[in-house]
Amino acid sequence: MRVDCEGCAGCCIDWRPVSPTQLDHERRGPRSPLDDTYNLVPLTRDEIRDFVDAGLGDVLTPRLWEVPAGEGVDIDGVEVATIGGNPAFFVGMRKPPKPVAPFGLERTWLRACAFLDPETLQCRIHDTDLYPDECAEYPGHNLTLDQETECERVEASFGDERLLDGTPPENQHGLLLGPHALGAKVFVHPDPDRLAGVVDRLQQRALTPADRAEFVGVAVGSHPGSTEVDDERARKARERTLDSESWAGQLVDEWTDAATILGDAADDAPHPDDVEVARGAPETPGWDAVRVDN
Repeated sequence: MRVDCEGCAGCCIDWRPVSPTQLDHERRGPRSPLDDTYNLVPLTRDEIRDFVDAGLGDVLTPRLWEVPAGEGVDIDGVEVATIGGNPAFFVGMRKPPKPVAPFGLERTWLRACAFLDPETLQCRIHDTDLYPDECAEYPGHNLTLDQETECERVEASFGDERLLDGTPPENQHGLLLGPHALGAKVFVHPDPDRLAGVVDRLQQRALTPADRAEFVGVAVGSHPGSTEVDDERARKARERTLDSESWAGQLVDEWTDAATILGDAADDAPHPDDVEVARGAPETPGWDAVRVDN
């Protein structure tokens, strides 16, 4: 597998506002995400724990799914997907609006991963212990499952070749499916009553820090292969997440306040270094350094 990511980051950006075609691959079938985030990367329990330990719990957010009436549990008037009668969810990384210029476009306000450098379109935690397996192995999981990749969607819309070699890589670590995912990537909240109001806020993009910390805590307290949750471990992770004030969490708020309408030109946006690097975000090497290394 080989991909050309320079000037792209299509898997890290919600580029639906500038797409010439409708992108809805996450919202097909009877189970649709309650949030409107595009390509939310599912993290494993250990990765979530590592983010919390690194003081970055405030950049994490949950995903739940809606199901037809009678197939789930009712929360805030919405039928939510369940496992064993309790709400199922996974945890990913927040995507605030940022001034980005993918695919040769001018700078535009689009939602992007909190860890994406808007200037270079490189990940600020790449080549660190925090870099998620799902990101490191993308689009290998799609290739293994014979599913369309974001690279191919970008190619179809903008013409640049991105998927240079479509051979699935061997020895992938993050591809957890079926029972292996339970408690390791897909988690179960033990008490739907604690989520009153949360589902409504999730749909409105109005989750509070306490809402997000609730799910992060349950994920860290989960046991792989089980729906059980260690209450004490969950409590500690929830409290540490609520105490987080990371550079990544701060820039989510800063970009959200600065953004105009998604898809609009971002000519007047602050320079990314003034918003992100100034708050402690690691700098990225640029693509010249990547080409030299290769």
